[in-house]
Amino acid sequence: MLASTNLICCNFAHLPQDSTKLKTSIQARNLSQQSLLLLKRTSVFLKPHSRQALTFPFHRKGVLQICRSTLNTQNSEEETSQDKGSSVDNGKEGRDWTTSILLFVLYGALMYYVFNLTPDQTPSRDMYFFKKLLNLKGDDGFRMNEVLVSLWYIMGLWPLLYSMLLLPTGRSSRNSIPAWPFLVLSCFGGAYALLPYFVLWSPPPPPVEENELKKWPLNFLESKLTAGISLGAGIGLIIYAGLANADVWREFCQYFRESKFIHITSLDFGVLSAFAPFWVYNDMTARKWYDKGFWLLPLSLVPFLGPALYLVLRPSLSELPVTVSPTSSEQK
Repeated sequence: MLASTNLICCNFAHLPQDSTKLKTSIQARNLSQQSLLLLKRTSVFLKPHSRQALTFPFHRKGVLQICRSTLNTQNSEEETSQDKGSSVDNGKEGRDWTTSILLFVLYGALMYYVFNLTPDQTPSRDMYFFKKLLNLKGDDGFRMNEVLVSLWYIMGLWPLLYSMLLLPTGRSSRNSIPAWPFLVLSCFGGAYALLPYFVLWSPPPPPVEENELKKWPLNFLESKLTAGISLGAGIGLIIYAGLANADVWREFCQYFRESKFIHITSLDFGVLSAFAPFWVYNDMTARKWYDKGFWLLPLSLVPFLGPALYLVLRPSLSELPVTVSPTSSEQK
């Protein structure tokens, strides 16, 4: 009995040690299996043959992008073309702040000179000349200076010439500032009324509807008859001034040094002549006529006659595809 008890005791004594070793070995085996499993899983991503498993999500995403791009090819091309067009417009055609600031400084300096630095030695004579040119004075036997008369009447043609250059290709679309109020004011103020629009002007111009060309004022401004009459009147006035003798020109130069009215009018003529070649170039490029009409750009430097000749020879907007509105172009 004792021996069996001892046997049983021995068995009980050795059983916990074996069980702990067994548990330890089982845990170690489980850990080793888990570590091997982890190594296998990580090795799947590390081995070269598992590259498909890694790249599959990106490959599927690329397929989705390609499908989206193939389904929306036209829309994407239109969007990219619009983005490119807007970037081109902003970079090339858009007026930057530097140009506007420089024009504003020029306008301020010009107005300061007009009001403060111009000669004003003969105010009573200036008023007399002004009334004579407006035909408010009767025939009192005084003969007006031929150069002054030519200058006065040609200043009345400049607003018409600028209206034909600015409407419609010189209109501003981004800041929605119309050109016609400045053109109307230029009939009284000349370049002093147009320069603020030059400061605020921002291309490109809005599209022109086909039916708009048949209405006032574009049907009048686009007419070759209007351009021809302007050119003919300008030629006649310049010939009238050119045929004056040397004494008449010396008298005019003396008026320029003494009279505020004549000094400001002559300066107005010079400013309008200086800006006209730019607007000729702007109108020429808007009509896609630069390749054929580039030779007119040097001639536009001739005061009044050069821009007037361009207006006679330029193609009509009704003959160009650029006049078609966006809606009609989409229908095509």
